Amino acid sequence: MFDILIYLFENYFDAGNCPDSATLTRKLTMAGFDDEEITLALDWLSDLSCYGEEGYLDGLAESRSMRHFTEEEMEIIDTEGRGFILFLEQAEVINPLQRELLIDRVIRMDGDIPSVEKIKLAVLLNLWIQNRLTDRGIVEGLFIVSDFHQRH
Repeated sequence: MFDILIYLFENYFDAGNCPDSATLTRKLTMAGFDDEEITLALDWLSDLSCYGEEGYLDGLAESRSMRHFTEEEMEIIDTEGRGFILFLEQAEVINPLQRELLIDRVIRMDGDIPSVEKIKLAVLLNLWIQNRLTDRGIVEGLFIVSDFHQRH
């Protein structure tokens, strides 16, 4: 799924938005991606664009409380990843509500990719979907191409 999400970002970021799901599925299949991975990636993206504030406490976006990670979250998001999430929040790139949504998206992302790479990609895709990714400097600052990505 990670490869597909990177592919979509690289190929559609400058275009402004992605084509519809059927067109994306066809293009991803032609690019050689597996049907199951395509479905997982498109579901992940769909969930990202549909996530809202429901299910979270009122006022969470303005909260200043300290976030503690569960054991499950710490198994998936390593120390470097948790530190990066804290950095994003302190730098006001994300608010506490967006942090919770980000943690959910990273946990649902599969693969043996370092958690920092997953976090960067999830943040970029989220900002892109919300049309808040207008500065190329954010892309360059957040997105460091991993060795895994360079192999593809």
